[in-house]
Amino acid sequence: MITSSKNPKAQWVRRLQKKVKERQADGVFVIEGVRLLEEGLNSGWHVKSIFYTDDLGKRGMKLVRAFQDSDTKVEVISENVMRAISDTQNPQGILAVFEMRSIPLPEGLNYLLILDQIREPGNLGTILRSAAAAGVQAVFLSTGTVDPFSPKVLRAGMGAHFTLPVHLANWNEIESQIKHSKLHSYLASVDGGKVYHQTDFRHPLALIIGGEADGASHTAYKASDSLIHIPMYGEVESLNASVAAGILLFEIARQREFLS
Repeated sequence: MITSSKNPKAQWVRRLQKKVKERQADGVFVIEGVRLLEEGLNSGWHVKSIFYTDDLGKRGMKLVRAFQDSDTKVEVISENVMRAISDTQNPQGILAVFEMRSIPLPEGLNYLLILDQIREPGNLGTILRSAAAAGVQAVFLSTGTVDPFSPKVLRAGMGAHFTLPVHLANWNEIESQIKHSKLHSYLASVDGGKVYHQTDFRHPLALIIGGEADGASHTAYKASDSLIHIPMYGEVESLNASVAAGILLFEIARQREFLS
C-alpha cells in the first residue's frame, strides 16, 4: 500500500491533475470515480495505472478486478494519499491514468461542432456531453479553448471523451475541414442572424459556439456562412455557453431526426 503523498507515483498523479504540460508530455490523463472508469473500460481505452483505497465498494472492486484481468497495473493507496492526489473534495476511492487517444473523424462527416475559446472547464465538459447526446459526429476546439482532458472537463463530460472525436485545431485546419466536408457553417451570435428555430439545419453543417467572456473570435466570424441567434426576453443579454449550445444542438437533432 502507498501511504505517503510524497511517493513518486502519487506525486506523478498529482502533477497530471494540475498541469496541462505534464498531461501532454506523458500523453495521459486522470479519470476519477467508478462510473467514469466503467465508461473507459467499456470503450477499450488503454489504462496505464489504477489507484484505489481498500474501503472501495463492491461495484468498484469488480471494476478493479476487470482491469487486473487486462494486465493493468493496480496500486492500493491510503485514504490520505487518495485525498492528496484527487481533484475532488470527496474522492470516490478509485482513479485511473488513461493514455490519450485521438478518435478519427468519421467518413462522410456532416455534423461538426466547433468550440471557439471556451475557457470554463465545466462549460466545455457539459457541451461535450450534450454534443454526444445530440448526435454530433466530431468536435473541433480552436486555439484558446481550455484543455479537454483537464479534470473538471472530464467530470462534466461524463464519458463523452471516450466516444466522441475531439480534436484540437487552428482556424486554418478548421476552415480546411469545413471546405473538405462541404459543410455550411453557422455561428451562434448574441444578437445577429436568423432565429435558430426558423433555420433549416437538415443539411451538412458546422455549428460554431463562442466563448463565455468575449464570444466568438473575429476569425470565427470570418469562417462562418450564416449567423443564428436565440431570442431572449427581458433584460438578459446572453446565455451561458453550455446552455446556448444545448438549445441549438437539440434543435438540430430534432430537425435531423436523431431523436425519436
